[in-house]
Amino acid sequence: MTLRIAFFSTQGFERAHFDKANEEHRHQLSYLDARLSIETCALASGSDAVCVFVSDRVDAAVLQSIQRSGTRVVLLRSAGFDHVDMIAAEQLDLPVLRVPAYSPHAVAEHAFALLLGLVRRIPRAHARVRDGNFCLDGLVGFELSGRTLGVIGTGRIGRTVAQIARGFGCRVIAYDIRPDVELARELDLDLKYVELDELLAESDIVSLHAPLTPQSRHIIDAARLLKMKAGSILINTSRGGLIDTAALVEALKAGRLGGAALDVYEGEGGLFFRDHSGEVIADELLMWLNSLPNVLITAHQGFLTEEALANIAATTLANASDFERGGALPNRVRPGAPNPPKI
Repeated sequence: MTLRIAFFSTQGFERAHFDKANEEHRHQLSYLDARLSIETCALASGSDAVCVFVSDRVDAAVLQSIQRSGTRVVLLRSAGFDHVDMIAAEQLDLPVLRVPAYSPHAVAEHAFALLLGLVRRIPRAHARVRDGNFCLDGLVGFELSGRTLGVIGTGRIGRTVAQIARGFGCRVIAYDIRPDVELARELDLDLKYVELDELLAESDIVSLHAPLTPQSRHIIDAARLLKMKAGSILINTSRGGLIDTAALVEALKAGRLGGAALDVYEGEGGLFFRDHSGEVIADELLMWLNSLPNVLITAHQGFLTEEALANIAATTLANASDFERGGALPNRVRPGAPNPPKI
């Protein structure tokens, strides 16, 4: 027996990886462009499973609707699950299966791509050369060697960032609500845990790798931005809601920060993963960020590597097969579980 799986918010770059992974599992895959919502959940009618992305909103009403139409399991193409009402899923006895640790290197390396692009002014330099302008005025950057990099959240991605930072010659400090000093020592990481305010005051670069929870939402707010070292760089490749975007815009406009590099955005729902180039985007905060020369934004692509996509496809379909066989579900999420950072 195979499962009929309705994929919502399907991107073109995913399909080849899922088709290849499915050669082993032989499930019936139905790819849909639409985001899962109460308006579109009828598209899942008759499916044994829905497979959702971070841009889908899987609230209680959606869960009730898809269960009535035959859905028995929710498959996540992500590690994070803040887009799912886990309490409602548990009450409905709808298992939610995720993809843990698909590739911490993908996100960590993208954080450094953003950092280097920002501090070495690479997008501006590239645009100038394309226009035949080879002047170097305004392109002075700074070296990472000898700088202090603060990591907020030391899960797999945060620890990988710390390792890469050490390779650049950075001093690394960290903050986590559950610091794991022993693990850092096992990984041979020269990692010093400090309180959050101390990290903000000492760091030349702050990189966010914490999960989004009610407690961590706006962990970087107006007050914390004031505590950051003058001229420091803020990187976020985790979840947009970790930063109070309005406060960030004000801090950048006031010149308190040296810059921000963002792969996620607090208001990305309804924007990211779609082409809006022919539309007027009525998001003033995003327009402000895009207008500032010391801001670099990518559209939630930190996970977008061949290796990560292959791992996501393989684990997602293996989760489906585990459910189909009625065996153990090692990747099942329960209410109250720690929500991992990033995708």
